[in-house]
Amino acid sequence: QLQASGGGLVQTGNSLRLSCTDSRRTFNNNGVGWFREALGKEREFVASINWRGGSTSYADSVKGRFTISRDNTKNSVYLQMNSLKPEDTARYYCASALRSSATSDVREYRHWGQGTLVTVSS
Repeated sequence: QLQASGGGLVQTGNSLRLSCTDSRRTFNNNGVGWFREALGKEREFVASINWRGGSTSYADSVKGRFTISRDNTKNSVYLQMNSLKPEDTARYYCASALRSSATSDVREYRHWGQGTLVTVSS
């Protein structure tokens, strides 16, 4: 399945790099997205990337700070998070999409990882 890693506790302004590895090749020909869920809030879209990696999409709240990328030879997708803020604190999930395109619609995703916790202290 999908295995997300790289979360941790960091201070405001620092960086983290999340990884999502696909052990069952559910990424094959599929777009991949990152979502996050803060305590008491609904899951929200963070970023997505299409199968070939040439098209990406970001939530307004992370645009310019986060970068999504993928390495299909390693069945992996990454989320580089810079200039982290306390409001970025959440559990981050990766998921593979039903289609090859990048999408922000949570309904378009089928396989989900278990999530990795990111905590940003002020």
